[in-house]
Amino acid sequence: MPLNPFFLQGSASEQRLVQNLINEQLSMYGIEVVYLPRKLINTDNIFREVESSTFNDNFAIEAYVNTYEGYTGAGDIMTKFGMSLKDDLVVTISRERFEDFIAPFLLTMPDDEIDVASRPREGDLIYFPLGQRMFEIKFVEHEKPFYQLNKNYVYELQCELFELEDEAGGWDQEYTSNEEIDNALLKYGYMTELKMISIGSTAQLGVNIASGYVRKIYLNNDGYDYTTIPTVAISTSPTGNNATAVAITTSVNNVYSVEEILLTNTGAGYTVAPTVTIVSTATTATNGITSYHGVGAAATASLVTDSIGIGTVNILLPGTGYPIAPDLYFTSPTPAAGIVTASGRVLVSAANTVSEVLIIDAGIGYTAGTAIATVSSPPTITGIGTYELNEEVSGSISCAIGRVKTWDLDEGILKLGTTDGTFAAGDIAIGATSGARYTVDYIMASEFDDKYDQNEILETEADKIIDFSEGNPFGQV
Repeated sequence: MPLNPFFLQGSASEQRLVQNLINEQLSMYGIEVVYLPRKLINTDNIFREVESSTFNDNFAIEAYVNTYEGYTGAGDIMTKFGMSLKDDLVVTISRERFEDFIAPFLLTMPDDEIDVASRPREGDLIYFPLGQRMFEIKFVEHEKPFYQLNKNYVYELQCELFELEDEAGGWDQEYTSNEEIDNALLKYGYMTELKMISIGSTAQLGVNIASGYVRKIYLNNDGYDYTTIPTVAISTSPTGNNATAVAITTSVNNVYSVEEILLTNTGAGYTVAPTVTIVSTATTATNGITSYHGVGAAATASLVTDSIGIGTVNILLPGTGYPIAPDLYFTSPTPAAGIVTASGRVLVSAANTVSEVLIIDAGIGYTAGTAIATVSSPPTITGIGTYELNEEVSGSISCAIGRVKTWDLDEGILKLGTTDGTFAAGDIAIGATSGARYTVDYIMASEFDDKYDQNEILETEADKIIDFSEGNPFGQV
């Protein structure tokens, strides 16, 4: 049957009618998405790869969602690293609308930033507001439907959920002028949040002396199977000032034992050496069977009744900027001949401050005013400069590398994305471009910013059911 003679099968007026109808349908049944063109920053001319790019323009355009029943792709996959999202999205946009309202702006950009400006490009982003998600265009189909009236009228964009690599996300609301998109860009990728410091402060300690005190505790037997830290019980003093201590455990070839017993208070008023008991922790399973974690450790106390030694060490100021425990110093008692100088150990908190002082040996021969405890100053810390958006930052100790997301100089908080390696307290984070240098005080957060990442929740719930500290949590020993 011959073609309809009342249609010219490809005249400009007929093609205009079809395009107008399509534009109207997209405006009626589509949704407004945001198109973000990728601007190239660095490219590898040998391998023709994009090394880094940025997105600092955005254009609203109507699009029809082809996958109306939901996201396609592999969906949500459980991996050992948490939930991996493999959602795809297919949308259709008007060819005319893109060429009239987006392409003219892209054509004004430098050629080294934009490869192709006349059509949507693979690698550009689509912000899908209904799901508040960013999708990367993986393929642009420009021949579907196939040449109706001898022309194509739409672009079909086949997109995958965007995974940040070496792209620059938003710095603040001025970055793309769209707060919602900037917030979405800021949350993409592996995020490490570091607390930085420019000047550390030295901790200050106070000392109390005592008589009739426990000078030190000797470990007679280190025991075995101490998978959890036992408690240390010391018999009471007649004066009520009881000695207290903590156990330090160690593991060698999966053999868990007590390494040493350190005093937190040497007590006072003892007339005979107190007994020291190492009490293993115990857990009771749902079947009523009680398991003890560790046996065999034993210790004895060395008592001094005819002299004065260190009683307790108090933290007056915890200091700042201690990525590792500082050295502890006690003044020597006078006269020095035949007298023992006290010794101890300092513990630091996750915030890199002095949290506790443990006494190894309380010493002998101190008098009022002669017992002074000090700690070494924190590492020399000098912060300078301002980190730049997306510049590479490397850690001096850990050799970890990340790209700057945000830098808050007033709060001293540096957020890095796409980190390679793990930054550590004490690292000097050096900006490759700006030359900024600040020392990492402590790690505030280090996680995927992903509402589906539930590893920690799963682990917490599992710990309520199974005691993973046991050598064989699935059976009885």
